[in-house]
Amino acid sequence: MQKQSGAALAPVLPSRYDLTSGTLPLPGLESVAPGDEDSVWLYDALLGPHSADIVRYLSLARTTGGHGPVLDLGSGAGRLAVPFARHGFAVEAVDRDAAALERLQTWARRIGPQVAELIVTTRADLTELRLHGSYRLALLAGAMVSAVPPRARPGLLREIASHLDTGGALALDYTSHLLPGLAAEPRRTWAFQVPRFDGIDEWVVARQVFDLAEMSERITYYAARTGKLSTERAVLTTDKWIVDPERLAAELHSAGLHIEGRRRHRIDERTESVLLVCRADD
Repeated sequence: MQKQSGAALAPVLPSRYDLTSGTLPLPGLESVAPGDEDSVWLYDALLGPHSADIVRYLSLARTTGGHGPVLDLGSGAGRLAVPFARHGFAVEAVDRDAAALERLQTWARRIGPQVAELIVTTRADLTELRLHGSYRLALLAGAMVSAVPPRARPGLLREIASHLDTGGALALDYTSHLLPGLAAEPRRTWAFQVPRFDGIDEWVVARQVFDLAEMSERITYYAARTGKLSTERAVLTTDKWIVDPERLAAELHSAGLHIEGRRRHRIDERTESVLLVCRADD
C-alpha cells in the first residue's frame, strides 16, 4: 500500500451497497507490498469491525482434525492470529511485513502471556514460502490468495498441502467476479462510512479499476477521519490479481487438495465472496 499526503476526498455519489452493517465483506486491503506505519489506522479501521470471517474460521478450527498449530498466512497485525490464540489455539503467523508482525506480538503481549506464548511469528514472502512444521489448519484469509501472483500460486498451494496434518485443511476466501460484467464496466467507485464507536467520523471513497488483459485490479481508497480538533486524510492503493475459479480449482487439485466445502456470499449483481475448505487427498 502507498500513502500520499494532502489528498482530498473526491466527490462521489452515495453507495448503493450497505457496507456499514458488518454483514458484507469490505474490499480487501491485501497487497503485494507491505503497509507503512502511517497507513495502519486505516487498515485496522476498515477490517477491525468486520469479524464474521473470524467466527467462521474459528468454527472450522474446532472441527478440524490433527494436532498441529493453525497456520495464518498473510497474518498482518494479527486480526485472526490473536483471536485464535485467545481461544487456545497455537498459531504460526506468517507475513512479509516485519512491522505488522511486531504489532501482532505487542497486541498479544498486552492481552497476557497465556496468549503471547501460543503465537510464533515468521517473516516470509508467500511467493517463496518454505514451511517446517505440520498444521491442522492453514488459512489464506482476507482474500490473501489474490495477493499471490498467478505464477507463484501453484507452488504455494503445493507447499501448504505437503505440511497439513492428517485430516487437516486449507481454508481460503477470495472475491469472484463475473468477467463479462467487468469487461462492460471495468471501473467502479463507491463510498462508505467506517463503523466507529470512539467519536471519530470516518468516510472512505473507493475506486476500483480492473485490467482483464492482465487479470489484475487496483483499488484506491481516499479516506478522511475527522475528530473534534482535526481531520486526517490518506490515499492508499492496493494491487491484486483477479482469481479465475476454474484455474484455482485446477491448481488445488494439482497440489493434492480437493474442495470439500464451498460457501458463497453475494456482494452485488456481478460479485460474490467465496470461501473454500480444502482437504488433502487420501
